Amino acid sequence: MKTILLLPKLVIHNANALSSPYTIGFPAMTAWLGAVHALQRKINQTECSDVNFVSAGVICHKIHLHTYQGKGDFIHSIIGTGNPLDKNGNRSPIIEEPRCDITASLIIECQHLSTDNPRWLSHLANTMNSGLKIAGGDLLAFGKPEILTITHEKSLRSLTRRLMPGYTLIERRELMEDAMREGQDAMDALLDYLKICFRSQQPANDKVTWTAKRKTAGWIVPIATGFYGITPLGSAQNQRDPNIPHRFAESLVTLGEFIMPYRVKHLDEILWHHHYDPQNNYYLIQQNTRNH
Repeated sequence: MKTILLLPKLVIHNANALSSPYTIGFPAMTAWLGAVHALQRKINQTECSDVNFVSAGVICHKIHLHTYQGKGDFIHSIIGTGNPLDKNGNRSPIIEEPRCDITASLIIECQHLSTDNPRWLSHLANTMNSGLKIAGGDLLAFGKPEILTITHEKSLRSLTRRLMPGYTLIERRELMEDAMREGQDAMDALLDYLKICFRSQQPANDKVTWTAKRKTAGWIVPIATGFYGITPLGSAQNQRDPNIPHRFAESLVTLGEFIMPYRVKHLDEILWHHHYDPQNNYYLIQQNTRNH
């Protein structure tokens, strides 16, 4: 049995679309779970100090990437904000910040949530209305939050129906792992699953037909799922908080897949949680279905 907080139809303006150092599109899972963690910290400052957000899932209903296409252009270009400005107030030429507008729903697995407290949802709504940022974007509106108890398949079906139409993100790390076990480089393995191969056929005395195919079926996309520490814990000049150990890290990028919620058989398939691996210096966002 799981206690689920449903935050439906979050309308987010100007979210950060730079999902990893290499990709632009849907915000990284690190950004979504960061927003959930920030929401929990704000809630804990009220009388709901025991509430714990264990894991979360995100369902995208609509996304609009800020781009433009000039007259005669073949491709769209990113409308970047270029923050922060330099000392003269000019836009920096090397720091691009692509933005997007998103309508999404969040499902959050909760612990120590008292459904008997009638003021809890009021505290939640007030917190979300007080300038909560999600993936760097402004929360403009949201539907009425609900508390649901998922005990069996029937209650799961009721939840997934509320999330339609939309797409939820799952991890497909195993595709990368299989390709790398066969000797492929990580970047080659990633690109191999993203490329589209076009082939032509011309049977005897017939016209040419073209087919387009990817390596595997499904809406496969690159996703950022955490960070890898590349230096020991220590301190750095001008670090944000001098009381917290500092470590340089690089982004971890793997493969994910967008699926429609009605395909979900178990709730843990779409829930993500924080995971720290001190032995390998990994700071991961991974799904509940993974034990490591």
